[in-house]
Amino acid sequence: MSASLNAERRAADLERLAAGEVVDVVVVGGGITGAGVALDAASRGLSVALLERRDLAHGTSRWSSKLVHGGLRYLAQGDVGIAWESAVERSTLLRRVAPHLLRPLPYVYPLDDSVDRRAAAKLLLGLRLGDGLRSGARTSRRALPPARRVSAHEALRLAPALRAAGLRGALLSWDCQLEDDARLVVAVSRTAALHGARVITYAEVDALRDDGVDAIDGLTGARFTVRARHVIVAAGVWTSALTGAVRLRPSRGSHLLVRAERLGHPRAVVNVRVPGERGRWVFAVPRSDGLVAIGLTDVPAPGEPADEPAPSAAEEAELLHVASAALDVPLTPADVCGRYAGLRPLAVSGEEGDGATADLSRRHAIVEDPASGALAIVGGKLTTYRRMAEDAVDRLTDRPCRTARLPLVGAAAPASLRSVAAPERLVRRYGTEAPAVVALADGRRELLEPLGDGIPVCGAELLWGTRHELALTASDLADRRTRAGLVPEWREVVMTAAYDSAPWRIAS
Repeated sequence: MSASLNAERRAADLERLAAGEVVDVVVVGGGITGAGVALDAASRGLSVALLERRDLAHGTSRWSSKLVHGGLRYLAQGDVGIAWESAVERSTLLRRVAPHLLRPLPYVYPLDDSVDRRAAAKLLLGLRLGDGLRSGARTSRRALPPARRVSAHEALRLAPALRAAGLRGALLSWDCQLEDDARLVVAVSRTAALHGARVITYAEVDALRDDGVDAIDGLTGARFTVRARHVIVAAGVWTSALTGAVRLRPSRGSHLLVRAERLGHPRAVVNVRVPGERGRWVFAVPRSDGLVAIGLTDVPAPGEPADEPAPSAAEEAELLHVASAALDVPLTPADVCGRYAGLRPLAVSGEEGDGATADLSRRHAIVEDPASGALAIVGGKLTTYRRMAEDAVDRLTDRPCRTARLPLVGAAAPASLRSVAAPERLVRRYGTEAPAVVALADGRRELLEPLGDGIPVCGAELLWGTRHELALTASDLADRRTRAGLVPEWREVVMTAAYDSAPWRIAS
């Protein structure tokens, strides 16, 4: 099988499924959990169909902090189990599964007037406990160095925008940054396709059956049924629309984007404690696209889930206020060039019905729908998607899981990636497939140039997205394959290129 996904393959796979082909597993949802389940099942030799109502990574999976972390927050909350699971999964992704999409990132915790010596000592102890989890998970000190205290001079070298007045140093630790969350979903989906999974986007499931699902082709409006021996619903905050077997309390996590030059081009994350709240921090995360993401909120998000949730004015004000407390020059709304928010599908039990969503566990749950027999998987987080998928597929078969040692398409060790003959930016996003992206330019240098001033997207990427990554619309390219949509001005340029410019003209 091929890892390439495109409109032609989608049409052929959909035709076979609609004609009555029976699969072992149909997965509902094309976010990171659904893609992970499809890959796990397909790699065990099961026949798989994945149906997604919109595009791959259309929902929560593209709105994360773009971090794969070791669970330090959960350790602080006393949930050692999920902290350990996070550390193990981080190690698995970094060492074997997706080393091309992950990279170590330093974290700075400034020690200023707001942090007394007792609080600093407690924080350092927590960071060192996190180091213990890192060591136990077999992540080397070379990849993620142990936590230590650094001078004010060193802290300012890593994060030049820190307020120097009253800064007596900082604590320095390391964790992992994901190049892009949507790109991880696409890589997992394509690896599932390589193992035979049929990946169908723009196919909305509207009913569960005891022998499969009923769905609608979003491109034609035609109804069809997929016959399957098992059904796994991995639709995140939209799961309740298909089954009443799970109870969710979605929470919203919001981020703001500012240009890196505004913060002196930081090389480390800056973490600032939220006053009066235990275990909550606001961070400023430098990204490879010249932006810094400032997050993260955790507020209840009741009601019908929005496809594209947005930060509230109160969340934006809080993020700017808390981050500015540690900076030399305060941030204002005028500094914000992009905003986004995601909805966490938090599973709750009866006793967890009230209270702050920040206090709810990030553990995942697998629940059986009593009417159809389908399994619904909810909760969890991006870092632990692989383990979530393993637990779900274990319910269907006793064949051993393979994904802990299965590299995704494009994966290679850092030393190998350094020798890949392609621009560094493309290697960061496509790994060993970067030369194939370059080859699509076929000597036309304009297809390898940025589509606009300061926009980290080239025409060859649009071609690659349509031919190999199942991009069916201009917004698929702008919002999920390239992530230009995070900045409205960038999105306009990429949408125009996708609509109007040969040779990558596609549908609206």
